[in-house]
Amino acid sequence: MTVTLLCWNFEDNGQGNPTRRQAGDELLRRLAPDIVFRQEVWDADANGRTILNEQARTLGLHGVLGNGSCTAVFYNPTRFSVVRDWTDSRSPHFVLPPTALTLRYEDAGPDALPFNAISYHLNYASAEQRLLETEWLTTWADKGWTTPDGCHHTLPAIFAGDNNSYPTIAPGELPLPDLAAVRNEPHRLHRSYAGPPGERMPDTRPDTAFRTAGLRDVASYWATAPHGTSKAFARTVNACDTHGPDTRVDRAYLTPDLLPAVTGFDVIEVGDLSDHHILRLTLDADMLTDVLNRPTHT
Repeated sequence: MTVTLLCWNFEDNGQGNPTRRQAGDELLRRLAPDIVFRQEVWDADANGRTILNEQARTLGLHGVLGNGSCTAVFYNPTRFSVVRDWTDSRSPHFVLPPTALTLRYEDAGPDALPFNAISYHLNYASAEQRLLETEWLTTWADKGWTTPDGCHHTLPAIFAGDNNSYPTIAPGELPLPDLAAVRNEPHRLHRSYAGPPGERMPDTRPDTAFRTAGLRDVASYWATAPHGTSKAFARTVNACDTHGPDTRVDRAYLTPDLLPAVTGFDVIEVGDLSDHHILRLTLDADMLTDVLNRPTHT
């Protein structure tokens, strides 16, 4: 058995069009996810969360909506349950607040560790703000848990979202854009930071911050894994005249203890349904159970 996780920045939650939104939700449903990390869930909180409830029903999952409908996490209630909802614990530090849950994997048994699942959307316009937000996100990779035997452990964590920035270059990775070729000047500013005097650099600092905190970019891991493929480096946003070349701004990160459970990672293109494509990460259910039952002491 596998556990399937999807991440999608579904543009404006269907651009306010119910037919378009339904088409996006049906696409996600057909992919049979166990957890979905969503961004841009706009208006899902209106009228008593009518849209959120409709989307959860279509997916056949339970939905937890972050502040401002910026992000959400949907999960399969037959396989997972919420131990803690962190929704209100970090909001002042984020322009677009994340949705962060501590989830229990029921098949792992009552004494297994839970894990943290975080859907995030880094700031669009400011490289400095993105770096700040990333540093705060990494605090969910450092949450403690005491098991029934009295031992203290650090919880595994899964992060997935829209980084609005670029990954650190690795062999096989999409090249960083030539900023001079990004025709939209405000976008050129938004996706770069101040380097040496008078020079702007493509913003890779959130990726560096995640890696410095010990997290692993799943695409990078799978591209170099023995049974993996370089196709894991596929674009998540298409090239366009104003914004530059194909990019991989949507990424998923894991704490290293979860890497042995990874059995696949790919990007599912969605045509014109959204300006971002879908990330799909699969975990081996037995290996996940093993990881959660053999935690590392801290």
